[in-house]
Amino acid sequence: MAFAPKARNTRLPPEVNRVLYVRNLPFNISADEMYDIFGKYGALRQVRLGNTKDTRGTAFVIYEDIYDAKTAVDHLSGFNVANRYLIVLYYQQAKLSKKSDQKRKDEDLRKVQEKYGVDGSATPR
Repeated sequence: MAFAPKARNTRLPPEVNRVLYVRNLPFNISADEMYDIFGKYGALRQVRLGNTKDTRGTAFVIYEDIYDAKTAVDHLSGFNVANRYLIVLYYQQAKLSKKSDQKRKDEDLRKVQEKYGVDGSATPR
């Protein structure tokens, strides 16, 4: 049973899309449980749970319809699952790629500092 919005022709904010990024998930949640929770708001195309040390507790949920995704964000942000409150956001590639670019730059800087024996702290002249 999907919750239909009142008007399908309403103008949505630009950040709204079909792909949701979910944080603060219990580490032991299964894909079936994710389908049960998020499937109440519309047809799901895909659920991807984080499975590495850095991505545990996160997931991507992709809906067939953008209005179903909006309804899910509206209803599931702050939803309590196993004593954890979900953080449900619209996926924004630009924001996540900026974060990974900064990590890559920091790592490159650290390698150059090690190569030339510099500790990175500024010394007065």
